[in-house]
Amino acid sequence: MSAVGFCGNWIIITCDKKLFAVHTKETRDPFVFDCSTAEKKPKNTKDEKNSDGGSSEETGSDKVLAFAVSPSGKLLALTDDNKRLVLFRCEPSWHYISIRWVVRRCTSLVFTQAEEELLVADKSGDVYVFSVVEPQKEGELKMGHLSMLLALTVALDDKYIITADRDEKIRVSHLRSPYNIQSFCLGHRQFVSALQILSAHPHWLLSGSGDGTLKLWDYESGSELQSLDLRQLDETTSSEADKDKDTTVCRITSSSDGQYVAVQCDSVPILQLFTLTQKGKEKLVPHSRISLPCCPLDVNFDPEGRLWVLMDSSDAPLQIYSLTHSSWECVVHVPELNRVTKAFRPHWETLEASLRTNNRFEQLHKVTFDNVAVYLQRKQQRLEEQHLKRSGGQRAKGNKRVKKETESVTQPFA
Repeated sequence: MSAVGFCGNWIIITCDKKLFAVHTKETRDPFVFDCSTAEKKPKNTKDEKNSDGGSSEETGSDKVLAFAVSPSGKLLALTDDNKRLVLFRCEPSWHYISIRWVVRRCTSLVFTQAEEELLVADKSGDVYVFSVVEPQKEGELKMGHLSMLLALTVALDDKYIITADRDEKIRVSHLRSPYNIQSFCLGHRQFVSALQILSAHPHWLLSGSGDGTLKLWDYESGSELQSLDLRQLDETTSSEADKDKDTTVCRITSSSDGQYVAVQCDSVPILQLFTLTQKGKEKLVPHSRISLPCCPLDVNFDPEGRLWVLMDSSDAPLQIYSLTHSSWECVVHVPELNRVTKAFRPHWETLEASLRTNNRFEQLHKVTFDNVAVYLQRKQQRLEEQHLKRSGGQRAKGNKRVKKETESVTQPFA
């Protein structure tokens, strides 16, 4: 997973097996954490079976799967393919607090607003809770699902935990008693891949899906407020066939004031930006589109409201977009950008190697087919086969009748 985020004034970039942290305001040494050199799981630790049904022998690749930053920006947690869960503190200096172990490979993690707990979702559909106050304490099972979890977030008042899965469902549960389900947000036609609660509208939830739609919910009641098909907003699609292709929303991020939202779709060199308003029926309003020279790997807003884009480009791996005169413009001569790019460029080969992996959404799309068309086709085949059999049978009977009449005519009288 290649991603970009912010931990206070530190910009965080993950790619392949490494996490990089570069301070954007001060000239400080970058922090680099390499999962391949991190602590290995002790052999005497009690192992549990993995999601594939086999033993939990460590055969992971050490690749970073997900990371999360605490609301205060002072803590960061990451999980990797070898089932580590690493907790860091970034101020006054970077150091890791603990390394713990998850049962199965994780897909998403999030801190509670109080920063006392860390919630971790895995590919088997379980959510575990890990204590931040007691960093050596093992995780406890919080809740379970019947489907793979792809996204996880918590309400801004820590009242609800919101989970999204491969089977198009968004579940809103009470954080302290997750067996108590508050609502379901139903309406997507493919897996739900991204969730975002907005600081300016704490009761609204944005969700993105493999069906190419962006939906706005009142998550406490489960009611859908608005739905936008991002393929219809993309002016580069030249035909209806292009608009029918699979489009996956892979990232939803909002500015710190919650006024602007950026949406990234997988393998699409365009970013869609929106504003939110409580006035009128259309609460999610398209604001502008940013056309990029190549497909972005990830996007995120910094604390100052600028949009940072991690690019699939060795020439310019990072770009910054700032709101100027009601439009988002690329800014080049920014001290922060030069500082971060200079520190990050030596590690670009690692990022390029990680890009050669398969699309992480490729296996999540459900294969659809027309049952009625297949049924009618097979029915037509059966009718044709029956018709041929009847025709063959009638022909055979006719031949027998002719042969019998011929024999009766040519037979001599006794």
